[in-house]
Amino acid sequence: MTKKIDYSLYLVTDNGLCMGRDLTRVVLDAVQGGVSMVQIREKNSTAGEFLNTARALQQRLSDSGVPLIINDRVDVAMAAGAHGVHIGQEDLPYQVVREMLGPDKIIGVSINTYDQLWQASLTDVDYLSLSPVFPTQTKTDTKEPFGLEGLKKARAMTGKPLITIGGINRDNLADIMATGVDGVALVSAVCSADSPADAARELVRIIRDNKMRI
Repeated sequence: MTKKIDYSLYLVTDNGLCMGRDLTRVVLDAVQGGVSMVQIREKNSTAGEFLNTARALQQRLSDSGVPLIINDRVDVAMAAGAHGVHIGQEDLPYQVVREMLGPDKIIGVSINTYDQLWQASLTDVDYLSLSPVFPTQTKTDTKEPFGLEGLKKARAMTGKPLITIGGINRDNLADIMATGVDGVALVSAVCSADSPADAARELVRIIRDNKMRI
């Protein structure tokens, strides 16, 4: 089954980077500005808190057309009725997650090496997230950065939807999109912005103006 998904501006949440503001409000403002996907990544929340946040956002986003993705926690995604899950290399294997969620849910996989990219490309995973493209402080467990040339190499290796994360901001976004990736995942550039909506609008403009036409 082919899913029509807009990966261009993928927001990854971090409650600690929301400048004391309510996470749900920050997400909704960002979606108003043009965020096309939302992933809840709350490493410091209890399972109950994570589920409550997921359910609240799923309800608020249900009419927006913006998919809600849950980081790591397949159980939370199922309980909240989220659109899908993002898994890392040390989480449940992709095939197990697909069996649990079924064919219609969105599943993305973090990719840290070209070998992981090749292996994941052989599955029916929905998208691949190259991490990191540049050094970043929001994810401290990452491998060697791919860099712009690495993104181009990855693009040539697979026809799967590709996004990337790590050290991305408005100053390097145009160069990233010119490599042929389908989108970017951002945390602080949106969550910590004075106006998440305005930040998203500016990022969407840069993405639209520089996305490679294939």
